[in-house]
Amino acid sequence: MVEKHRSLTLPAALGAALLLSGCPSPGTRPSSTPTPGAIPGQAAPPPAPVPAPAPPPAAHRPQSPPRESHLSPATRSLVTQAHALLAHGDIEGASSTLDRALRIEPSNPLIWSELGRVRLAENDSHQAEVCARKALALASGDRAAQTEAGRLLIDALRAQGRNQEAHEIEGRVLMQ
Repeated sequence: MVEKHRSLTLPAALGAALLLSGCPSPGTRPSSTPTPGAIPGQAAPPPAPVPAPAPPPAAHRPQSPPRESHLSPATRSLVTQAHALLAHGDIEGASSTLDRALRIEPSNPLIWSELGRVRLAENDSHQAEVCARKALALASGDRAAQTEAGRLLIDALRAQGRNQEAHEIEGRVLMQ
């Protein structure tokens, strides 16, 4: 049994094809209002980019959280090893182990503070002071590292007999 299909007439088929293609159907006209600055027969220019909003004033900007210094797994292992060496009285071994840690992370204030403590154990308060000042310079924005480096500096200055200077720094460190 053959079913009869309704066939579309040619004009109806063309109208359907035009509709599906997005073209205006016959008998309709495109808008007669030209786009400002458009040239007839050419595509419209892309819209101008919208400028990004201005950042909020400084008083309303969210402040970034304080920075915290961390030890990488490699340097953490070396610092732990240095502590064990110190506990067994091997100051020279602890010193060389911390020197290796500094070769891995030369701008880590925590390692500089650790090395300064070893220098104090070696009775080299001048080198301990150098390490403390280096740690302080690298610890900007990290309160805990600044406090640790400040305490090291106080101890190094006291070991040199510079008690007045140590007292002044102690006031600043405790005020943080």
